Amino acid sequence: MSMSIAFHDTYVHPLPENHKFPMDKYELLHMQLLYEGIADKGDFFQPSLIETKDVYKIHTKEYIEKLFDLKLTPREQRVSGFQHTLELIERERRIMGGTKECASSVLNGGIALNIAGGTHHAYTNRAEGFCLLNDQAIAAQWLLDETHIDSVLIVDLDVHQGNGTAEIFANNDRVYTFSMHGKGNYPLKKELSDLDISLEDGTDDKQYLQVLENSLDQIVSEFTPEFIFFQCGVDVLATDKLGRLSLSRNGCKERDRIVLGRAKELNLPIVCTMGGGYSEKIKDIVEAHANTFRLAKEIF
Repeated sequence: MSMSIAFHDTYVHPLPENHKFPMDKYELLHMQLLYEGIADKGDFFQPSLIETKDVYKIHTKEYIEKLFDLKLTPREQRVSGFQHTLELIERERRIMGGTKECASSVLNGGIALNIAGGTHHAYTNRAEGFCLLNDQAIAAQWLLDETHIDSVLIVDLDVHQGNGTAEIFANNDRVYTFSMHGKGNYPLKKELSDLDISLEDGTDDKQYLQVLENSLDQIVSEFTPEFIFFQCGVDVLATDKLGRLSLSRNGCKERDRIVLGRAKELNLPIVCTMGGGYSEKIKDIVEAHANTFRLAKEIF
């Protein structure tokens, strides 16, 4: 089965010169996948801008109008992590479109991956932590409203809690939110997911993978998903500057194998978004992300 991969060069530029988010990884990952033959040019698609009506189903009208019209205050922009420009907003809307189109492409099964995305810190009414809009939430709500999908599981294994996603779906029993994250890491104030697993600093491969297996067992005993979104940030690596966990690159790969393998075992469609990664060496970030695509090709 071929993969469907969302990619657009606006993921890489233009952005403010003083931004701190490692955008180069998206272009480098794209190049690596082509170089290795993990994917070919036909596997990639350039997403459209998300429609405003889809955004309004998750985010408040007041927030979206201010965001799109560049009227958020300087403080609100600082909290988002970006200095806002029309180009930045377009980039974000394409990322949203990419995750939605990925979901649409696997309605009948399989796997699709957004080479960006995973913007899990965006709340209904505000931006936070490099996240202006919440792509998995927008795509999940579109599935529930417009397709035969009636239940969605969001597996968030970025080292930072998916606080925005948890807030958005706090009262929606058709979406199960699962976040496994660093206990002492950002955000300081955690929201309440359906299942939160808080990990101590220094958690290693063995402990992490066992907790993940047990958590997935618990989830499928409580909830019957028809679709999975996987936020597979690689900031769980021991090399990550912000992560504070101690996973090896192979441990991170095994993490992805467990989640993708479970989706395949349950015959569920799955959409992966890349999430965070802040290792000092860009190679560590790109290799860890590339492992997700390697496994997608192997398993599906």
